[in-house]
Amino acid sequence: MKKALFWMAGAALAFAAPAPLLAQAQEQAADPARIAAAKPVVDKVFPVGTYRRMMGETMSKMMDSMMDGVMKMPLAQLARIGGVPSEKIATLNDASMAEIGAILDPHFRERTKKGMDAMMASMADLMNGFEPQVRDALTRAYARKFDGRQLGELNGFFATPTGDLYARESMMMFMDPEIMREMQAFMPEMMKKMPDIAAKAEAATKDLPAPRKIADLSPAERDRLAKLLGVKAGDLNDNAASTSDEGTE
Repeated sequence: MKKALFWMAGAALAFAAPAPLLAQAQEQAADPARIAAAKPVVDKVFPVGTYRRMMGETMSKMMDSMMDGVMKMPLAQLARIGGVPSEKIATLNDASMAEIGAILDPHFRERTKKGMDAMMASMADLMNGFEPQVRDALTRAYARKFDGRQLGELNGFFATPTGDLYARESMMMFMDPEIMREMQAFMPEMMKKMPDIAAKAEAATKDLPAPRKIADLSPAERDRLAKLLGVKAGDLNDNAASTSDEGTE
């Protein structure tokens, strides 16, 4: 659980621009004329429904292939990626999750595919609802990067048959089967490297003090933590926290 929260927080921070940068961007995109000139350009390069197209059948096939690759990996390799201690990994054999799943659940593969398809459909709905805000942000970004003349030239190019085709397909090119094939080929190599990457991440933080334990907190801090977690302060203890983390990593 600790590692999951760490990477989730990292992903959130990666997509969150610092407040000074946001203020600067808003100031640079304040020219109404440039924003107006950028709108028809964005209408071409990011038409309504782009996210649904991007997360359609091609994405579903890619995720299906990636899931197959992960499920076929030996348990020992998955354990190393998950940070399981070496002495525990030594007891694992070359069995894969797919082999174990087939025994425990004869419908394992069908279940995982349907679950993944349902998840992707829900993500498509979510991203589709968020698309108007993305289009507005992209319009402001184009207004910052290009002046009125350049935006006019882009719009003129997009008015040609070749420009229209390029604009409609520019975002979708990232979902092209050729690109997807290379991304799928990259995944196994990335998974092999994950233990080394995780080790480097841990090494980078080794000089930091260890996280505090519940017993190290002041009464006020315990009360505050309990309130945030929605539990009683007396129920907080390191053993319970440790068990929870081990069960959810």
